[in-house]
Amino acid sequence: MSTDFIAEPVVAIVVAAGSGSRLGAAVPKALVPVAGVTLLRRSLTQLAAGGVQQAVVVVPAETAELFDADLLDAPLPVQRVVGGAQRQDSVAAGLAVLPDVIADAEALVLIHDAARAFSVPSDVVARVIDAVRSGADAAIPVVPVADTIREVDEAGSHVIDRTRLRGVQTPQGFRRSIIEAAHAVLSDTGTPVTDDAAAVEYTGHEVTLVAGDRLAFKVTEPLDVALAVAVAGGAA
Repeated sequence: MSTDFIAEPVVAIVVAAGSGSRLGAAVPKALVPVAGVTLLRRSLTQLAAGGVQQAVVVVPAETAELFDADLLDAPLPVQRVVGGAQRQDSVAAGLAVLPDVIADAEALVLIHDAARAFSVPSDVVARVIDAVRSGADAAIPVVPVADTIREVDEAGSHVIDRTRLRGVQTPQGFRRSIIEAAHAVLSDTGTPVTDDAAAVEYTGHEVTLVAGDRLAFKVTEPLDVALAVAVAGGAA
């Protein structure tokens, strides 16, 4: 009788439905190149290196075909699907095709923003996977907040103790059954969330924090692209 350990399969949903309008780019944000490699391609490469075996890439409906060339010879098997108006809708579109991608209800699902692709180090991906395999309902990478933060309301403002704050990154990891059930509840109740960990937290599950990395910053504005190019040591 074999005693070999068979790890659960790992699939990533990569949300690449951003328009890139704030970047002033002529292509969707995920197709913006950094040192000759698109943000999407960087995401897929690092996810594969961290232990992801398959990916579902969620893209904008109006520019879906622009992604086909970038997905040729991807570093792992990829299925392209069209996203929705909001990020939450796009994640739901990715979850909807999981039965076509992988049958195991207890598979590990990582949800990653392609805009955070400059690059999330592969060891961050591996830490998220390891945490879920070890029993976490949800695992998310975080980094300490460096800036002083002030909360502003009608009465004025006050400083928040930053030692208690963490910046949340992606990929975020879950058991497939947990994240699918959480998004089903959000859909039924019309409840909006800002990320997928909030979705599982809303349905009563705990969120485990793992160490993130400052290199996994989100590319949102032209300055972010310039910083990514500088770190990569190449030209845009």
